[in-house]
Amino acid sequence: MARIPKELVDHIIQTADIVEVVGDFVQLKRKGQNLWAPCPFHNEKSPSFSVNPAKSLYKCFGCGKAGGVVQFVMDVEGTSYVEALKYLAKKYAIEIQEEEKTPQQQLEQNERDSQYIVSDFAKNHFHRLLLNSEEGMSIGYGYLKERGLNLSTIQTFELGYSLDSWDDLMKAAETAGFDKKYLEKTGLTVIRTDDQGKDTGRRYDRFRGRVMFPIHNISGRVVGFGARTLKRDDKMAKYLNSPESEIYHKSDVLYGLFQARQAIRTQEVCYLVEGYLDVLSLYQGGIKNVVASSGTSLTEGQIRLIKRYSDNVTVLYDGDAAGIKASLRGTDLLLEGGLNVRVVLFPDGDDPDSYIRKVGDQRFTEYIETKSQDFITFKTTLVAREASNDPVKKAEAIRDVLHSIAKVPDAIKRQVFLQQTSATFGIDEQVLITEYNKLVKSPTQQTKPSGGDNRGNYGNGAGSANTGYPPSSNPRSAPAARPMTDEEEAEMLMYGGAEAAESLGTPFTAAPKKAAEEEETPDMLQVCEREVLRLLVLYAGREIEPEMSVAGYLMGQLGEYPLTKPLYAEMWEICRQELLAGRFPDARLLAQNEREDIRQLITDLATERYEISPNWRTKEIYVFNEVDLPQLACDNAVLRLNKVHVQRELDQCLERLRHPLEDAEMFEILGDIKRLKELDNELAALLGTVVARGT
Repeated sequence: MARIPKELVDHIIQTADIVEVVGDFVQLKRKGQNLWAPCPFHNEKSPSFSVNPAKSLYKCFGCGKAGGVVQFVMDVEGTSYVEALKYLAKKYAIEIQEEEKTPQQQLEQNERDSQYIVSDFAKNHFHRLLLNSEEGMSIGYGYLKERGLNLSTIQTFELGYSLDSWDDLMKAAETAGFDKKYLEKTGLTVIRTDDQGKDTGRRYDRFRGRVMFPIHNISGRVVGFGARTLKRDDKMAKYLNSPESEIYHKSDVLYGLFQARQAIRTQEVCYLVEGYLDVLSLYQGGIKNVVASSGTSLTEGQIRLIKRYSDNVTVLYDGDAAGIKASLRGTDLLLEGGLNVRVVLFPDGDDPDSYIRKVGDQRFTEYIETKSQDFITFKTTLVAREASNDPVKKAEAIRDVLHSIAKVPDAIKRQVFLQQTSATFGIDEQVLITEYNKLVKSPTQQTKPSGGDNRGNYGNGAGSANTGYPPSSNPRSAPAARPMTDEEEAEMLMYGGAEAAESLGTPFTAAPKKAAEEEETPDMLQVCEREVLRLLVLYAGREIEPEMSVAGYLMGQLGEYPLTKPLYAEMWEICRQELLAGRFPDARLLAQNEREDIRQLITDLATERYEISPNWRTKEIYVFNEVDLPQLACDNAVLRLNKVHVQRELDQCLERLRHPLEDAEMFEILGDIKRLKELDNELAALLGTVVARGT
């Protein structure tokens, strides 16, 4: 894919006014330095969505969505980074000249563009026939009207009709000047072959005498069609879909997502149905956050599409036992994709389309709200009922449910589901946990849960239930322990471990050392590193003394590689390279970076929910302001980071004392502990804090 030159990207970002761009989607009201509105990504009554014009950033303090002007377009339109840049360039009349493509790349792009164009032509042709031709009005439009669809819905989804003719579309396309090869590549026409599979030179329209359902990609471009015949012919497929092509991949498309994406965001749930008419009837009935898998099994690509807009999906099952069993297997993929899955089952013989037409919009909405249940509970109840009193079937049913629970990435959810399954089947929870652990450890188990620290296991060992205690222990029986000072802990470790602890009146439990790959950086260290990075990014060019900037001061105090968290260290290096190139890091440009993790980090560093009230100044209430006193802010950040490093060294010394040592090495460590404690106290005094460690 050709890239947009960096200089042009920077120009687009600097030109785009985030207030104007966001204002196209929500009504902003100024409050203090920022502008506020109800969030466009979720339902809320009081505005928690904030836009900072000076920093060109937005953040919702409700759902957590945040970023710069490019990220906003990506979030609200569901587009890629490059597509968002093109959107902004078009809005501000900036011509994009992409870096030169190779002849092969240009050819491939032309081929795809031509297929999009001919698909759009076919869509318009079918839509025009539905509403303007005698056959289309009497047969196609008559059928849709009989199914309860109004003109507004027909136009929103651009429905159409194909004449019952062998070559109507081919003739129309030829008259319009289209190359017939693009009709073939998109599957709109079919090549007739002889018995040996050779091309006979004859072509005919794939879709004839059918109601046409255009399939849009997430950008709204037509990539394929679904078509329903209105003839009563058992030899003819009721539904016929476009074949796979360069622009149409069934596994990466959901019918109705283009029309539903905004509603899915605001409603924070996606309703998943099977057919085109299910989508159309529900959308017309006010349930606009609905998409269809179009009769195909769910794929990972489709699940990723849903997750871009919501973590919650409710599957609407037809009241057909055979269909439900077939769908259960696909629903496991939703769980594995990290989605919160709920299920609604309709009465036997009904599907979403027929049921909403039978009971009306309001009663349908009430039904799905009251009948919705989480998928594991639904599946557990279903298979338990089928197993009845047959022990063999019951055992198989339990294992089937455990397979589904194993797909859930979140450890806490897995624990809750195991408890529910235990209650439903009337089987001891410990037995279920043991069986679960056997299941996920089995080499035949292809998919293992990834949440928590379980490494694919439910607990910390068979039967542990993820409590951190052995199965036989009672966590409530452990006496409360007072924290020890560093000196007490050092003395305890040197002179007898548990005995020393007992003399101090403190229960002693030597925590096992974590494996190196499992060690986590202490939270306080990351907090201090984050604060240093925040000051660097936001105030890099601000002078703290003549010819000394915040960036120069922090780099001089902390050196080239002071941060341990990988993303922070990478961001520090980006800023360092900017300084070496003679530029100060620009938070506004950094927040539009192509990488999502960097955009999110810069946005989080640069956004605050609350502002100091101007009334405080009139009342002479002093509040420390880092903008006015950057030297103090930088000094505090550096001192706190150094203090945490000192405390880490202390912890390492104490850890070394847990192991057998020679006297000389032991006294050397004790000397280090004394030196580090003195340094820790000095840093605390400079910070003006009470020395609280170990108290």
